[in-house]
Amino acid sequence: MLNNLVSLYGAPALPKPTSVDYLVVAGGGGGGRLGGGGGAGGFKTSTGFSLGASFTVTVGAGGAGSTSRASKGTNGSNSVFDTITSTGGGGAGSFSTLPGSNGGSGGGASSSGGGTELGGTASPSGQGNNGGNTVAVSECGAGGGGAGAAGSNASVTGTGSAGGAGSSNSYSGSAVLYAGGGGGGGNTAGSASDGGGAGGSGNSNGTDGSVNKGGGGGGSRDSGGTGGNGGAGGSGIVIIRYADTFADLTTIGGTLVSAKTTSGGYKIYSFTSGTGTVTV
Repeated sequence: MLNNLVSLYGAPALPKPTSVDYLVVAGGGGGGRLGGGGGAGGFKTSTGFSLGASFTVTVGAGGAGSTSRASKGTNGSNSVFDTITSTGGGGAGSFSTLPGSNGGSGGGASSSGGGTELGGTASPSGQGNNGGNTVAVSECGAGGGGAGAAGSNASVTGTGSAGGAGSSNSYSGSAVLYAGGGGGGGNTAGSASDGGGAGGSGNSNGTDGSVNKGGGGGGSRDSGGTGGNGGAGGSGIVIIRYADTFADLTTIGGTLVSAKTTSGGYKIYSFTSGTGTVTV
């Protein structure tokens, strides 16, 4: 009887989802010139978030790396899912603008040899960690903060410092590390992982943070004011998932770019750029 009814009237419509698990990662901050590593974008995740009839999504872009000793790396842009906002990562300090900026994770400080400079603060709290500080050593940058750890303080030997570790999330269907801090520039390059960019050495540029991982850009190390721009922060990402016994989302509007996959009994929507309204 049931099979006959299905053939006559079609399968019943799936119910709309009423709650989701989410990951919201903001854009990472840009690295400094002769400076520190950018801070990672804010990292927020939770389960069982209640949905209304529609919600907004914005995927934050990474901040630009500094191209001048007189300017810091630019902060990353916020990422938004409905009422949840992750704050863009703090830009890193450069040679003449020394402290790191505040952000989801704080940017690393730069040092011109004049004394201790402070990394940016993770602000608001709970989304990341502080950037590293510098000491009275010439032309060396501290690491940007990451979602999982603070950026490393500058080395007294002038070696670029490591960016802070990121955090892992598996809502995409496999474990991925997001929101690592950028490495500071120095006599040798500061290291980075988890989406952050490595620092530069000599006259080299800092490395950009990875796309859709929200890592900070690496700081550069220039000589005599030539060469060595800071790396750009990586763009963020918004991921939601819910049980595949519920219907697909109805419309995805604006400039949003997204992909739907299924894994482990979930429907997974990954929003990788743009902004717009989604109808449930």
